[in-house]
Amino acid sequence: MKTILMTGAAGRIGTFLRPELAGKYRLRLSDNRPIRDLRPGETFARADISKLSDMLRVTKGVDAVVHFGGQSGEHDWDHVLQANIIGFYNAIEAARRNGVKRFLVATSNHAVGFYRCDQTIDHRVYCKPDSRYGVSKVFNEALASLYADRYGMEIFCMRIGNVNHAPIDRRRLAIWISARDMAQLVTLGVERPDLRFEIVYGISDNFRAWFDNANAYRLGYRPQDRSEVYAEEILKRDGPPGNSPADIYQGGGHCMAEGETRSRLAGAPAAPPVSKRIAPGSNPAARGKSAARARKGHRS
Repeated sequence: MKTILMTGAAGRIGTFLRPELAGKYRLRLSDNRPIRDLRPGETFARADISKLSDMLRVTKGVDAVVHFGGQSGEHDWDHVLQANIIGFYNAIEAARRNGVKRFLVATSNHAVGFYRCDQTIDHRVYCKPDSRYGVSKVFNEALASLYADRYGMEIFCMRIGNVNHAPIDRRRLAIWISARDMAQLVTLGVERPDLRFEIVYGISDNFRAWFDNANAYRLGYRPQDRSEVYAEEILKRDGPPGNSPADIYQGGGHCMAEGETRSRLAGAPAAPPVSKRIAPGSNPAARGKSAARARKGHRS
Protein backbone atom coordinates (compact mmCIF):
# COMPACT_ATOMS: atom_id res chain seq x y z
CA MET A 1 0.00 0.00 0.00
CA LYS A 2 1.36 3.41 -0.97
CA THR A 3 2.09 6.13 1.56
CA ILE A 4 0.63 9.48 0.55
CA LEU A 5 1.48 12.83 2.15
CA MET A 6 -1.51 15.16 2.21
CA THR A 7 -0.55 18.73 3.09
CA GLY A 8 -3.23 21.08 4.38
CA ALA A 9 -5.07 18.01 5.64
CA ALA A 10 -6.97 19.95 8.32
CA GLY A 11 -8.66 22.09 5.66
CA ARG A 12 -12.01 21.61 3.94
CA ILE A 13 -10.84 19.48 1.02
CA GLY A 14 -8.62 17.30 3.19
CA THR A 15 -11.49 16.77 5.61
CA PHE A 16 -13.79 15.70 2.77
CA LEU A 17 -11.18 13.39 1.23
CA ARG A 18 -9.88 11.49 4.24
CA PRO A 19 -12.83 9.09 4.57
CA GLU A 20 -12.96 8.64 0.80
CA LEU A 21 -9.30 7.59 0.63
CA ALA A 22 -9.37 5.46 3.79
CA GLY A 23 -8.12 1.94 3.11
CA LYS A 24 -6.64 2.85 -0.28
CA TYR A 25 -3.47 4.45 1.04
CA ARG A 26 -1.49 5.04 4.19
CA LEU A 27 -2.18 8.71 4.75
CA ARG A 28 0.42 10.99 6.31
CA LEU A 29 -1.60 14.06 7.21
CA SER A 30 0.26 17.34 7.52
CA ASP A 31 -0.89 20.78 8.63
CA ASN A 32 0.15 23.58 10.96
CA ARG A 33 -3.01 22.83 12.96
CA PRO A 34 -3.32 19.58 14.91
CA ILE A 35 -5.51 16.74 13.66
CA ARG A 36 -6.68 14.62 16.59
CA ASP A 37 -9.39 12.42 15.06
CA LEU A 38 -6.94 10.04 13.39
CA ARG A 39 -8.41 6.92 11.81
CA PRO A 40 -6.69 3.58 11.12
CA GLY A 41 -4.08 4.05 8.42
CA GLU A 42 -3.56 7.75 9.22
CA THR A 43 -0.64 9.48 10.94
CA PHE A 44 -0.18 13.17 11.65
CA ALA A 45 3.00 15.19 11.03
CA ARG A 46 2.77 18.83 12.04
CA ALA A 47 4.52 21.15 9.58
CA ASP A 48 4.58 24.73 8.35
CA ILE A 49 4.84 24.87 4.55
CA SER A 50 6.63 28.23 4.78
CA LYS A 51 9.62 26.36 6.29
CA LEU A 52 11.65 24.21 3.91
CA SER A 53 13.06 22.22 6.83
CA ASP A 54 9.54 21.15 7.83
CA MET A 55 8.71 20.08 4.31
CA LEU A 56 11.94 18.12 3.97
CA ARG A 57 10.96 16.23 7.11
CA VAL A 58 7.38 15.35 6.16
CA THR A 59 8.05 14.42 2.50
CA LYS A 60 10.66 11.84 3.41
CA GLY A 61 9.70 8.26 2.58
CA VAL A 62 6.38 8.89 0.83
CA ASP A 63 5.26 7.65 -2.59
CA ALA A 64 3.35 10.78 -3.60
CA VAL A 65 2.46 14.24 -2.34
CA VAL A 66 -1.07 15.61 -2.57
CA HIS A 67 -0.55 19.30 -1.93
CA PHE A 68 -3.60 21.04 -0.48
CA GLY A 69 -1.61 23.28 1.86
CA GLY A 70 -1.70 27.07 1.67
CA GLN A 71 -4.14 29.96 1.61
CA SER A 72 -7.47 28.74 0.23
CA GLY A 73 -8.86 32.05 -1.04
CA GLU A 74 -8.05 35.70 -1.62
CA HIS A 75 -5.97 37.51 1.01
CA ASP A 76 -3.38 40.30 1.22
CA TRP A 77 -0.25 39.84 -0.87
CA ASP A 78 2.17 39.02 1.97
CA HIS A 79 -0.09 36.22 3.16
CA VAL A 80 -0.53 34.77 -0.34
CA LEU A 81 3.21 35.06 -0.97
CA GLN A 82 4.19 33.11 2.13
CA ALA A 83 1.49 30.44 1.94
CA ASN A 84 1.00 29.83 -1.77
CA ILE A 85 4.24 30.82 -3.46
CA ILE A 86 7.06 30.28 -0.97
CA GLY A 87 5.08 27.45 0.62
CA PHE A 88 4.48 25.75 -2.71
CA TYR A 89 8.15 26.02 -3.67
CA ASN A 90 9.14 24.46 -0.35
CA ALA A 91 6.73 21.55 -0.83
CA ILE A 92 7.75 20.65 -4.38
CA GLU A 93 11.46 21.27 -3.78
CA ALA A 94 11.40 19.09 -0.66
CA ALA A 95 9.66 16.34 -2.62
CA ARG A 96 12.32 16.57 -5.34
CA ARG A 97 15.20 16.42 -2.86
CA ASN A 98 13.66 13.37 -1.18
CA GLY A 99 13.16 11.56 -4.48
CA VAL A 100 9.35 11.78 -4.52
CA LYS A 101 8.44 11.86 -8.20
CA ARG A 102 4.62 11.95 -8.10
CA PHE A 103 3.23 15.34 -7.03
CA LEU A 104 -0.42 16.41 -7.17
CA VAL A 105 -1.07 20.15 -7.31
CA ALA A 106 -4.29 21.65 -5.98
CA THR A 107 -4.54 24.53 -8.39
CA SER A 108 -7.85 26.34 -8.89
CA ASN A 109 -10.51 27.55 -11.27
CA HIS A 110 -9.39 31.02 -10.14
CA ALA A 111 -6.24 30.62 -12.28
CA VAL A 112 -8.60 31.18 -15.23
CA GLY A 113 -11.32 33.17 -13.47
CA PHE A 114 -11.40 36.14 -15.85
CA TYR A 115 -12.85 34.09 -18.67
CA ARG A 116 -16.52 34.86 -19.16
CA CYS A 117 -19.31 32.56 -18.11
CA ASP A 118 -20.53 32.39 -21.72
CA GLN A 119 -17.22 30.79 -22.76
CA THR A 120 -16.19 27.14 -22.58
CA ILE A 121 -12.49 26.65 -21.95
CA ASP A 122 -10.20 23.64 -21.72
CA HIS A 123 -6.87 22.95 -20.04
CA ARG A 124 -4.89 24.54 -22.89
CA VAL A 125 -6.11 28.13 -22.56
CA TYR A 126 -3.68 30.76 -21.31
CA CYS A 127 -4.20 31.70 -17.71
CA LYS A 128 -6.38 34.68 -16.74
CA PRO A 129 -6.24 34.83 -12.93
CA ASP A 130 -8.96 36.75 -11.15
CA SER A 131 -7.15 37.65 -7.90
CA ARG A 132 -3.85 37.48 -6.01
CA TYR A 133 -4.94 33.99 -5.01
CA GLY A 134 -5.46 33.15 -8.70
CA VAL A 135 -2.00 34.50 -9.53
CA SER A 136 -0.49 32.18 -6.91
CA LYS A 137 -2.17 29.22 -8.58
CA VAL A 138 -0.77 30.23 -11.97
CA PHE A 139 2.65 30.29 -10.30
CA ASN A 140 2.04 26.82 -8.88
CA GLU A 141 1.24 25.45 -12.34
CA ALA A 142 4.26 27.14 -13.89
CA LEU A 143 6.72 25.94 -11.26
CA ALA A 144 5.27 22.44 -11.43
CA SER A 145 5.77 22.45 -15.20
CA LEU A 146 9.41 23.42 -14.70
CA TYR A 147 9.94 20.58 -12.22
CA ALA A 148 8.35 18.11 -14.63
CA ASP A 149 10.54 19.14 -17.57
CA ARG A 150 13.78 19.83 -15.71
CA TYR A 151 13.74 17.14 -13.03
CA GLY A 152 11.45 14.50 -14.48
CA MET A 153 8.83 14.77 -11.75
CA GLU A 154 5.34 13.43 -12.49
CA ILE A 155 2.87 16.28 -12.03
CA PHE A 156 -0.93 16.23 -11.91
CA CYS A 157 -2.51 19.70 -11.66
CA MET A 158 -6.17 19.82 -10.58
CA ARG A 159 -7.97 23.12 -11.21
CA ILE A 160 -10.47 22.52 -8.44
CA GLY A 161 -13.89 24.11 -8.49
CA ASN A 162 -15.87 23.76 -5.26
CA VAL A 163 -15.76 20.60 -3.14
CA ASN A 164 -18.91 20.23 -1.08
CA HIS A 165 -21.76 17.88 -0.24
CA ALA A 166 -23.84 19.71 -2.87
CA PRO A 167 -23.64 22.94 -4.92
CA ILE A 168 -24.84 25.87 -2.82
CA ASP A 169 -25.68 28.46 -5.48
CA ARG A 170 -26.11 29.10 -9.22
CA ARG A 171 -22.40 29.65 -9.90
CA ARG A 172 -21.42 26.39 -8.25
CA LEU A 173 -23.70 24.42 -10.54
CA ALA A 174 -20.87 24.91 -13.04
CA ILE A 175 -17.88 24.16 -10.79
CA TRP A 176 -19.09 21.76 -8.07
CA ILE A 177 -17.31 18.49 -7.38
CA SER A 178 -18.44 15.84 -4.92
CA ALA A 179 -16.09 14.32 -2.37
CA ARG A 180 -16.13 10.92 -4.08
CA ASP A 181 -15.39 12.45 -7.50
CA MET A 182 -12.57 14.47 -5.95
CA ALA A 183 -11.20 11.28 -4.39
CA GLN A 184 -11.40 9.55 -7.78
CA LEU A 185 -9.43 12.40 -9.35
CA VAL A 186 -6.77 12.21 -6.63
CA THR A 187 -6.53 8.45 -7.05
CA LEU A 188 -6.11 8.93 -10.79
CA GLY A 189 -3.33 11.44 -10.16
CA VAL A 190 -1.54 9.03 -7.84
CA GLU A 191 -1.97 5.85 -9.90
CA ARG A 192 -1.96 6.88 -13.58
CA PRO A 193 1.17 5.43 -15.22
CA ASP A 194 3.38 7.34 -17.66
CA LEU A 195 2.42 10.75 -16.27
CA ARG A 196 4.64 13.76 -16.90
CA PHE A 197 2.61 16.98 -16.64
CA GLU A 198 -1.16 17.21 -16.90
CA ILE A 199 -3.80 19.83 -16.11
CA VAL A 200 -7.39 18.75 -15.46
CA TYR A 201 -10.45 20.42 -13.96
CA GLY A 202 -11.75 19.31 -10.60
CA ILE A 203 -15.48 19.21 -11.35
CA SER A 204 -18.17 16.56 -11.37
CA ASP A 205 -20.25 15.67 -14.45
CA ASN A 206 -21.91 19.11 -14.54
CA PHE A 207 -24.30 19.98 -17.38
CA ARG A 208 -23.67 23.72 -16.85
CA ALA A 209 -19.86 23.45 -16.66
CA TRP A 210 -17.71 26.17 -18.23
CA PHE A 211 -14.84 23.71 -18.55
CA ASP A 212 -14.19 21.16 -21.26
CA ASN A 213 -12.67 18.44 -19.10
CA ALA A 214 -11.76 16.11 -21.97
CA ASN A 215 -8.18 15.82 -20.73
CA ALA A 216 -9.35 14.32 -17.43
CA TYR A 217 -11.60 11.88 -19.31
CA ARG A 218 -8.69 10.95 -21.58
CA LEU A 219 -6.69 9.99 -18.50
CA GLY A 220 -9.50 7.83 -17.13
CA TYR A 221 -11.67 10.13 -15.00
CA ARG A 222 -15.29 9.01 -14.80
CA PRO A 223 -17.22 11.25 -12.39
CA GLN A 224 -20.19 9.71 -10.63
CA ASP A 225 -22.09 12.81 -9.55
CA ARG A 226 -23.87 15.67 -11.35
CA SER A 227 -24.78 19.14 -10.12
CA GLU A 228 -27.88 19.21 -12.33
CA VAL A 229 -29.89 17.21 -9.82
CA TYR A 230 -29.78 20.31 -7.59
CA ALA A 231 -30.43 22.85 -10.35
CA GLU A 232 -34.18 23.27 -10.10
CA GLU A 233 -34.13 24.12 -6.41
CA ILE A 234 -31.12 26.44 -6.73
CA LEU A 235 -32.40 28.34 -9.76
CA LYS A 236 -35.80 28.78 -8.15
CA ARG A 237 -34.09 30.38 -5.19
CA ASP A 238 -31.31 32.35 -6.94
CA GLY A 239 -33.08 33.42 -10.13
CA PRO A 240 -31.32 34.34 -13.38
CA PRO A 241 -27.84 35.92 -13.45
CA GLY A 242 -27.57 39.69 -13.27
CA ASN A 243 -25.06 42.18 -14.68
CA SER A 244 -22.53 42.24 -11.85
CA PRO A 245 -18.96 41.04 -12.53
CA ALA A 246 -19.66 38.07 -10.28
CA ASP A 247 -22.35 37.00 -12.77
CA ILE A 248 -20.27 37.72 -15.88
CA TYR A 249 -16.89 36.12 -15.06
CA GLN A 250 -16.17 32.55 -14.12
CA GLY A 251 -14.22 33.60 -11.04
CA GLY A 252 -17.31 35.14 -9.45
CA GLY A 253 -16.62 37.41 -6.50
CA HIS A 254 -12.87 36.84 -6.73
CA CYS A 255 -12.89 39.10 -9.80
CA MET A 256 -13.68 42.02 -7.49
CA ALA A 257 -11.42 40.93 -4.63
CA GLU A 258 -8.48 43.10 -3.60
CA GLY A 259 -6.64 41.49 -0.74
CA GLU A 260 -9.33 41.15 1.89
CA THR A 261 -11.54 43.89 0.42
CA ARG A 262 -13.60 44.50 -2.71
CA SER A 263 -12.42 46.76 -5.51
CA ARG A 264 -13.96 48.29 -8.63
CA LEU A 265 -13.12 46.51 -11.86
CA ALA A 266 -11.14 48.46 -14.43
CA GLY A 267 -13.58 50.17 -16.76
CA ALA A 268 -16.52 49.93 -14.38
CA PRO A 269 -18.27 53.22 -13.60
CA ALA A 270 -17.16 54.90 -10.43
CA ALA A 271 -19.62 55.42 -7.60
CA PRO A 272 -21.03 58.98 -7.44
CA PRO A 273 -19.16 61.24 -5.00
CA VAL A 274 -20.69 61.73 -1.58
CA SER A 275 -22.01 65.23 -1.05
CA LYS A 276 -19.96 67.28 1.43
CA ARG A 277 -22.41 70.17 1.85
CA ILE A 278 -22.70 71.45 5.41
CA ALA A 279 -26.04 72.51 6.78
CA PRO A 280 -26.28 76.18 7.80
CA GLY A 281 -25.36 76.73 11.40
CA SER A 282 -23.61 73.39 11.84
CA ASN A 283 -20.15 73.05 13.41
CA PRO A 284 -17.90 70.71 11.37
CA ALA A 285 -15.31 70.38 14.15
CA ALA A 286 -17.94 69.43 16.70
CA ARG A 287 -19.51 66.94 14.30
CA GLY A 288 -16.08 65.35 13.78
CA LYS A 289 -15.58 64.95 17.52
CA SER A 290 -19.03 63.38 17.88
CA ALA A 291 -18.29 60.93 15.07
CA ALA A 292 -14.98 59.99 16.64
CA ARG A 293 -16.70 59.30 19.96
CA ALA A 294 -19.32 57.19 18.18
CA ARG A 295 -16.66 55.15 16.39
CA LYS A 296 -14.96 54.27 19.67
CA GLY A 297 -18.17 52.68 20.89
CA HIS A 298 -19.05 50.68 17.75
CA ARG A 299 -17.18 48.51 15.28
CA SER A 300 -18.85 46.78 12.35
